[in-house]
Amino acid sequence: MKATLYHASINVSNVKFYKDLLAYLNFKTVATYEWGFGATDGAVSLWVFKVHPDYNKYHFHRKAVGINHFAFRVSSRATVDSFHQAYLLANHIPVLYGGPAEHPEYEPGYYAVYFEDPDRLKLEVVYKPGQ
Repeated sequence: MKATLYHASINVSNVKFYKDLLAYLNFKTVATYEWGFGATDGAVSLWVFKVHPDYNKYHFHRKAVGINHFAFRVSSRATVDSFHQAYLLANHIPVLYGGPAEHPEYEPGYYAVYFEDPDRLKLEVVYKPGQ
């Protein structure tokens, strides 16, 4: 049996952070609710919801059981660099690990910039040659 990832859903403290980020990455909003939204790149959708106040006392840690990070793939190294300058730095979003860099330890040509959302979920914009 073959399957593909259809969607992921996350609960966050700052829905606007994701609304802005996904719009910048050309995701199309497919549904909007008072408590969140869903957006798609045409293949996979991400559903983002405001965490219920009863659960706001729990904090995310990427080393615990659960999601470690999300990676958004782009078409070139220049796009990674542009995203770093025009989006992350322009919006004062802290960048992890010193900024865009090649990561041959993952695979040849792997080039990425890492950052965190307001809840400290690690996010990545990556260029990977091929496919």
